[in-house]
Amino acid sequence: MPVNIPDTLPAYRTLTKENIFVMKESRAVHQDIRPLKIAILNLMPIKITTEAQLLRLLSNSPIQIELTLLMTESYTGTNTPKEHLVNFYKTFQDIKDMKFDGMIVTGAPVEHMEFEDVAYWKEIERIIEWTEHHVTSTLYICWASQAALYYKFQIPKYSLPKKLFGVFAHTVHTKEVPLVRGFDDVFYAPHSRYTEIKKEDVKKHKDLVLVSDSADAGVYIVMDKSGRNIFVTGHSEYDPLTLDEEFKRDRSKGMHIDPPQNYYADEKSFKNPVVCWRGHSHLLFSNWLNYYVYQTTPFHLEDIQ
Repeated sequence: MPVNIPDTLPAYRTLTKENIFVMKESRAVHQDIRPLKIAILNLMPIKITTEAQLLRLLSNSPIQIELTLLMTESYTGTNTPKEHLVNFYKTFQDIKDMKFDGMIVTGAPVEHMEFEDVAYWKEIERIIEWTEHHVTSTLYICWASQAALYYKFQIPKYSLPKKLFGVFAHTVHTKEVPLVRGFDDVFYAPHSRYTEIKKEDVKKHKDLVLVSDSADAGVYIVMDKSGRNIFVTGHSEYDPLTLDEEFKRDRSKGMHIDPPQNYYADEKSFKNPVVCWRGHSHLLFSNWLNYYVYQTTPFHLEDIQ
């Protein structure tokens, strides 16, 4: 899917070098089609990296995407240059009267905090509520999935004895769900988190479907039966070196952290990461775009109910 992004967005250069098709605004305006309007609420501290990761996965389909990058207004981090935020990001107040075909809400490094103690929690509540009438389908990732399940279904999160960190095998529970169409019986995805949600809490809600889980990583994909809300607890969007960078960053801070599991080919020297999740990551995002956004969204966005 050619993603229509600003000509000067750093992700354009990154993805072009990887031979991934992205479309500059200057070219997109000459195509007489209605692109899918996708919003990304980027809660990650290093936003430029996350932009490239998500755009890489959104680019793998033949339909044009028009992207809107969002940040919280109630909290602004310091890990992304202010000029980048000014040039490429909007806030909820800027877009609250608009409608979107799809939306992605990323994770955030605030797992140790209670939801209500997060600086931008009230804003997150408003956005989650707003999506119900302004977005055809929303994909929540990692902390955002826990936050949305808590807000919408009162499903709590639980602290883990230590960080769940590495690449883990998963199986599909509900194979008839289009979201996992084409998935293998066993597939892999990265996780990097200190908290979890429990299967028994999900199963209490008749409107939720447990799509996939892992014997080692627990619940992975949950969705509501309408397909308008999809919750992914892992990080299928991660680059090959993301876990390596997180591991070395935390160790350099003096934190006691185990190396990511099932990740390094050379586990003694922490070298040569092996990527075994790339194919299913692309499949997850392309299935979401196709079956839950493109096939479902009305041609006229104002018709979203």
